[in-house]
Parts: sequence; C-alpha cells; structure tokens
Amino acid sequence: MFDQIKLSAWTRGVREKFNLPLRVELWNGDHIDLSPDKPPRVKIRVPSPGGLRYLLSPSLDRLGEAYVEGALEIEGHAADMIQVGNALAESTGKPARTPNRVASAALRLVSPHTREKDAEAIRYHYDVSNEFYSQFLDPAMVYSCAYFENGDEDLATAQVKKIDHILTKIGVQPGHTLLDIGCGWGALVIRAAQKFGARCVGVTLSEKQFELARERVAQAGLQDRIEIRLQDYRDVGGEFDRITSVGMFEHVGVQHLAEYFGRVDKLLAPGGVVMNHGITTSDIEQRSSPYGGGDFIDKYVFPHGELAHLSTVIRTMQEGGLEVRDVENLRRHYARTCALWAENFERNAERIRQIAEPRTFRIWHVYLAGCAYAFAHDWISLYQIVCGKAGQDPAQMPWSRRYMYQ
Repeated sequence: MFDQIKLSAWTRGVREKFNLPLRVELWNGDHIDLSPDKPPRVKIRVPSPGGLRYLLSPSLDRLGEAYVEGALEIEGHAADMIQVGNALAESTGKPARTPNRVASAALRLVSPHTREKDAEAIRYHYDVSNEFYSQFLDPAMVYSCAYFENGDEDLATAQVKKIDHILTKIGVQPGHTLLDIGCGWGALVIRAAQKFGARCVGVTLSEKQFELARERVAQAGLQDRIEIRLQDYRDVGGEFDRITSVGMFEHVGVQHLAEYFGRVDKLLAPGGVVMNHGITTSDIEQRSSPYGGGDFIDKYVFPHGELAHLSTVIRTMQEGGLEVRDVENLRRHYARTCALWAENFERNAERIRQIAEPRTFRIWHVYLAGCAYAFAHDWISLYQIVCGKAGQDPAQMPWSRRYMYQ
C-alpha cells in the first residue's frame, strides 16, 4: 500500500512537469501510461516491487544501474530511453553535479592513476573485442570525434576528414617523425604515412588494438614506415617532429595533466607541433555530469576516467612547457558522431548480442546515446588544441589559420 501511494505521487509529479513517451508496466500486470503516443516509444517494466526504488529516486546512474543489472527492463530506441531517463532524473529537482573524484582530499594524496591501474582500465574498456567495436564504428575503426566539414558526410568520410584535419593542422610533411599516443586501431598513423609521407610510431595499452593495428599496417605494406607498440607513453623515448593524442588524455587523470604534457614536451623536437584532441567537461568546478550521468560512466564504462575543464587543460599545458597556438571546439561534431554510433549499434544489435555479454550490451546501448545527449546539451565538449614548445621564435608559427582549411 505504501509503495502504491508513493507511486501515485511520483506519477502526478512526472505528469505535471513532462509529457513523456513512456509506459511503466508493473509486476502485477498493471501499467501507467505517461505517453500521448500509441504505442509509447519507451516501456519500463518493473519485474518486482524492489525495482520501484529506482523509479522513485531516478538519477541517471541509478536508472542506468537498474537497466544494466536487470532490476528494470527497458524497451525502446536508446535516444528515446536517454530522453526519458533524463526527464525522470530532472523531475527530482536535483540537477546538481556530484563532486569529481579528484575533489576528494584523500584522493589527491592517493591517486588512482598508477601504471597498473591505467593499463587495467584501458583493457576493460577497449579489449571487449575488435569485432564488437566494428559493429558501430566506421570501417577504419576510428573511435573518436569525426569531422563533418559540410554536415552531410557519412561517418566513414567524416572520420577520414577528421584525420586529415588533424594532420593538416599540425603541418605534417614528408619525412617528419610522428608519435600517436593512444593510436587505437592505427587509422591515423596509416593515413599519416600513406598520404602525408610521415614515419610513425603508434602506442597503445590495449592488446586487441595492438594486434589489429599491426595487421592493418602489414596489409597496407607500411611496416618500414610505421611501428605499433604495446607501450605506456611514459616509456617512449626519442624526439618527434609531430605528436598527436586523440581521445587519450581523458585517461590520464586531472592531477597528472601537467606531468602528462611535460612528458609530451620532452618528446617533442625543437620546432615541433603537437595536437591534443580530447573531451572536456563544461563544468568549471570539474564535477561529474548532472543527474549522476558521470557516475554511471565511471562505474560501468571508463574506470578512472576524468574530464578536465578547458581552462585546466590550457593551464596544465603551460605548466608542462607547451604554448597553446590554436583551439577549436568540435562539440557539435561529437554529438553527431555519437548519434551515428548509437544508430549503428542498434542496427547491428542482433549480432552484438551474439558476441557480447547481455550486461555489456546494455551498458553500451545506453552509453553511446547518453554521450550524444551530453554533447548536444553542453555537459561535455571536445577541443582540438594545437601546441608548440613554449618560448619559441614566433616565426615558426603561421600567420593565419587559412592553411588548416585548404
């Protein structure tokens, strides 16, 4: 009886604020229609009375946990599920972001970012299987924000344009040495060698990525110009004319960014250029995403992942010995990229269910669409930042940005 009273109050509260495309189906056969659509676009089935606690206190991390662990059964397209979940979380009237883990004084003293922890986190996220990622990425398997120059490109074209945009921005020339930190499945170094004539080293901590990247380099006949290493960036030696880091620095940890950029500076040859392409938080205090979205990602998707605010990134670059030369916001591009990934994921859902555990399927089902929502609503962003060594002769710098878009 008490649960029924709370459920009735919850239903009235949601209806007063939102018109959701949602039906809630209870364990006893009853249902609650909150949707004007027939049939509703999203259904949440509560298989037992215990599942009600997730609906009655519906933060994004709690709803996500309930879906992943099977306490709630949710049907619908992922984008609709995320829209409904965010509205339910908003209905609680608690939009505040939770503190980022680095805000804890204790964790400032005992950082979770050791070499072992970082490698473990990378393996957890990236070593699901290469076939798994192939079901929603483009054929080159580029797992980072694409670049939609005109807005009408397909995903594969936009990913090639992104790589060319990066390599053009940093002025890669034939004979240049290039280090790609977090090289993924090798798409950037292969393009840099084939089209731009660079000699490349790509490093990753993912064994699955390492194996396939080496295969792809061999298939392209580029073994003499590209070396793929299973190696921590902190163990790389030598100097490079150009350095790229695409979708990697999110794993470093906010407290270690100055150290990270300092290592990049040591690896950069005099007159060299580096680009950092990575996700940032829009929250100046660097707290987690609203309504617990960041807590869900930290628990289920990116262990130990941390997002810095753009201001922190620029400051720590300077502390590491680098001068920021150009900053470009690609938030709109990443919202589009994640939306296309989510569509591909659902299009290939049957195959993904065959190759991945049910729990893994549910995690990624909501994660990709949730990221699209977060980028679209300015919770997170994506910046490409071009740097050189601080204190260099300005004659090394171009007069304008025209060369980036030729």
